[in-house]
Amino acid sequence: MLPSGSYSLHEARPIRAYTPTTGTAWFHPHKLHPPMTRQTLLQRMHQPATALMILSGCLLSPLLPTTAHAQSTPAASASATQELAPNAMIEQVTSQVLAELRNNTRLQTGDVAVATEAVNRVVMPHVNFRRMTAAAVGPAWRNATAQQRDQLVAAFEAMLIRTYAGSLEQVGDLRVVILPMRAQPADAKDVLVRSEVRGGDSPIQLDYRLEKTPGQGLGWKIYNVNVLGAWLVDTYRTQFAQQINASGIDGLIKALQEQNFKAEQ
Repeated sequence: MLPSGSYSLHEARPIRAYTPTTGTAWFHPHKLHPPMTRQTLLQRMHQPATALMILSGCLLSPLLPTTAHAQSTPAASASATQELAPNAMIEQVTSQVLAELRNNTRLQTGDVAVATEAVNRVVMPHVNFRRMTAAAVGPAWRNATAQQRDQLVAAFEAMLIRTYAGSLEQVGDLRVVILPMRAQPADAKDVLVRSEVRGGDSPIQLDYRLEKTPGQGLGWKIYNVNVLGAWLVDTYRTQFAQQINASGIDGLIKALQEQNFKAEQ
């Protein structure tokens, strides 16, 4: 017996309907959608900036990439920015992402394989995607097995890349301006780097939350991104909780994997 308001994986219907007045999240068991809040609607109005956000930071072991990412990412890429201040690191990585977008015609067409390679090579050395996934999954992460955690990280990353890769051809002349940082203690371990994406009708807020990675020379790691007032982790936590409450961690993994599989067809 399923709890009230939930569904089986065989039911092809949402558990809640979105209405513009309430902003209620909606969820289809075979297709994971970002919750339809006011912030999500604004994000969809600025798809190029959202795509840039995904490739330049949100694709966030406690503090290191998974083995697969470590193998696909040259060590030199990380060493080039590991000693930079957090705002300087964000500026450098964002510039690298923009250069990739403007110089790689296959990336501009939304080629998922090319986007994945670019993310692993340019972005992943500077982000903590495992922490981001754990935060999005919520308390259930603590009870997940090591294998389940690895599956969640891989499936969530693939879903995010596929969700936003298709809008990369619209980036055009967008540029990112890093805003002055507020004063921080010399030993700060967690900081907020604020920026604006410019080039459209009006500047778009794009902020990064970073942590100082323990260990000599490992530098700062991004673990969350905010677009127009909405933190990426928060937009998925409620949605994932609905799936977990209905069918557990394995149900969430299955739903993510099914969406990724269908996107490949």
